[in-house]
This record gives sequence, C-alpha cells and structure tokens, in this order.
Amino acid sequence: MKTCLILIDAQDSFRHRPFFDPATLAPWLAAQNALIAACQQRGVPIVRVLHVAGPQTAENPFALASGHVRPIEGLAEFTPAASFHKSRHSALVGTGLDVWLTQQGVARLLVSGIRTEQCCETTARHASDLGWAVDFCADATLTWDMRNADGSVLAAADIRTRTATVLQDRFAQVVGVDEAITRLEAPAC
Repeated sequence: MKTCLILIDAQDSFRHRPFFDPATLAPWLAAQNALIAACQQRGVPIVRVLHVAGPQTAENPFALASGHVRPIEGLAEFTPAASFHKSRHSALVGTGLDVWLTQQGVARLLVSGIRTEQCCETTARHASDLGWAVDFCADATLTWDMRNADGSVLAAADIRTRTATVLQDRFAQVVGVDEAITRLEAPAC
C-alpha cells in the first residue's frame, strides 16, 4: 500500500507563541526525525504542510511576512515530495493536498507534526472520512499543556492520550515510531 508521510505544521511559528515550552522539543524532534529518516531510506514521499493564518503582518508568527513560516530548527532536512500552505486545521481543506495524494496513488497517510489535538488529529479524521487509511504516529506529534475555562490545566500527556483514544480503530491506527517504520516495510497491496 503506497504510504506518504504528512508532516503538519512543524514550523518555527510555534517558538513565538506564549505556550511554547522548549523542553518538549527534543523528544518530539527525535521521533519526528526518525520518521523522516525512515521515509527517506525507503523512498516514501514526505509532504510538508505549513500553517499560514491571521493578519499578514510581520508581528504574526503564522504570517509569511514574519519569516517564521519555515521548518522548525532541529528538524531533519529533506526535500519534500510536495509542499502546501494551509489556513484551516485540516491539511486537506483548500490546499490541493487531496488531489495530489490521489494523483500519486497514495492509499495510506502517516500523520505527524504539531499540534497533536488540533491540526494533526483533524487531518487524520478528515483523511479517514475521505477514504485514506491513516497511521497516526502519536510519538511524532507535539502539543503543550492547555488551560481549561475553570483555570485548571490539561497536561500535554493527557491531551495525547485522549487524542490516541478517540482516533484508535475509528479514524486511524495509532502507532509508535517503531511500529510506523515497520508498517512502512509491509509489502505493497
């Protein structure tokens, strides 16, 4: 089954958000870079999706004018098979990614990137609804703690667990890095 790694919003913009915690970056980069290396070694296409939204001014880190809509520092370098800018949570809305995937004969998506519960989860659900098989590599997604309306904090680890729980066997197969790599080696159908 032809697989494609979809790398969502792995961009410098997040370093300029108040919730960014640099301590969370190293484990995510290790997982993400392992996936990138495995895909490169096996000739699996990698698609880069970057988020562009909000006022198009230099002060907005998600605006092209800011200079921050670029790969996040520490991410392994690779030549993407295709690159897309998105302005919605799903990488499949208004980008042409769905058309590109269909033209390439891709049947399974390996989803990774930033933020676990937002753009990664939304893309996984959308892709499943459109008929793609989805492997969601939770280890290679990144998020941060979030504050509830009552002021309590929902820990990033709990957000990842919740996301994995609601996706598994409904919208995706939730996999770790090692399993994702093993599935890349599965014979084509």
